[in-house]
Amino acid sequence: MAEGYLTTHVLDTARGCPAAGLTIELYRLVGEERQKIAQSVTNEDGRTDAPILPREAFQTGQYELVFSAGDYLRACGLDAQEPLFLDAIPIRFGMNDPEAHYHVPLLLSPYGYSTYRGS
Repeated sequence: MAEGYLTTHVLDTARGCPAAGLTIELYRLVGEERQKIAQSVTNEDGRTDAPILPREAFQTGQYELVFSAGDYLRACGLDAQEPLFLDAIPIRFGMNDPEAHYHVPLLLSPYGYSTYRGS
């Protein structure tokens, strides 16, 4: 049984706070196929309440997290002309260690974002 798992965290760097209420979808990529395997919404700490990919469902491979940044920014009252500069933010990454904890955070502002492999 795999012991690896995946977590995420979203911080609103423009407002200096966790991004609560942001929808995140997780896809597994198999060849050209994109399979949706999870969806979650961030809590008051900008995290999902449980790993977005828990140990019992973990598999190595290629994945994509899609962060619904536009919906979050609109809900925060961003006064910007449509279409927003950032809307859905996809992050594709690989997980190759079946025993590892992978953490993929998103640092978000209305006009930019960054990510990294966290701990």
